[in-house]
Amino acid sequence: MSEKIARAAVLVIKVGSTLVTNHGRGLDVEAIARWASQIARLRSAGKQCLMVSSGAIAEGLQRLGWTRRPRAMHELQAAAAVGQMGLAQCYETCFREHGLATAQVLLTHADLVDRRRYLNARSTLRTLLALGVIPVINENDTVVTDEIQFGDNDTLAALVTNLIEADALVILTDQPGLYDSDPRRNPEAKLVAEAPAGASWLEAVAGGTGSGIGKGGMLTKVLAAKRAARSGAHTLIASGREPEVLVRLAAGERIGTLLVAQTPPIAARKQWLADHLQVAGRLRLDAGAVQALVRDGKSLLPIGVAAVSGEFGRGEVVCCEDPDGREIARGLVNYSSAETRRILRRPSSEIESVLGYVDEPELIHRDNLALL
Repeated sequence: MSEKIARAAVLVIKVGSTLVTNHGRGLDVEAIARWASQIARLRSAGKQCLMVSSGAIAEGLQRLGWTRRPRAMHELQAAAAVGQMGLAQCYETCFREHGLATAQVLLTHADLVDRRRYLNARSTLRTLLALGVIPVINENDTVVTDEIQFGDNDTLAALVTNLIEADALVILTDQPGLYDSDPRRNPEAKLVAEAPAGASWLEAVAGGTGSGIGKGGMLTKVLAAKRAARSGAHTLIASGREPEVLVRLAAGERIGTLLVAQTPPIAARKQWLADHLQVAGRLRLDAGAVQALVRDGKSLLPIGVAAVSGEFGRGEVVCCEDPDGREIARGLVNYSSAETRRILRRPSSEIESVLGYVDEPELIHRDNLALL
């Protein structure tokens, strides 16, 4: 367990709202200063670190004198706009004490679903790391809508982990780690020291919601670990209040819960496809097409598509389902939904006669397809 985090050269460190804002009472400057000090020592040891920090909305609530988290999107956005100012200033001040520059990076789902913006974000973060800058990343709450928001910063942290192909994701929370049952209800609950990321039983024991300050709970952390494992990254869930937690983890000490990635990293392009939280449409495949994709590693041809749902254009990401409706892959489609409906169940040799032209013989080329 211990060596997996100790050997990590690139770490994404996520801290939640409850920790950052001391249970909603305002920014916990002392806690942020402690994390900055620890990260400075990790940087001196040659490790590259990125922070994903919640707290903008919670800090905004405190500054505005609101005692409850609002539900209306425009009120959440207003709170985020107010709180983000203090959050960025606090991190900048704390890291400057150690001679480290910081960069505020605000992301939305749209930044990661658009291929060009995805690559731009990846390039920017890698450049910042190469310059010795600590990126402090948050969701751009001031512009998100219901349709595009990540929903919680655990998910965002996992996506950033995949984006830069980090070795490990460290999620600091207000709990010691993941328990095999709810410790608030079961005094006999035991801490899970290590488990495979993505194990189905983890989601069952992690059910429940987070605090009234943040949106996440232990379930979102388990799902984040599952997502981070797609790029081969291990996830460590531990208490952010544990003294010197980051330094001790980097030294190989056993703390919290380690969720171990079971598969080697997949190519960054296919990782990007697999990590789309939203797809433009769905293709229902026949059994032969499923076999061609899953077992034989082939491209998807129009003849293997039984039905099309949704409206999408050429180059958008679509979901591929087996005959029972289970998602098996995602990929960049070569034809629009209208065109796909005209050529489905037909061999590739007939595409030109049906459409009057042919762009590609495949509906989705294997290089643009990610099996899930």
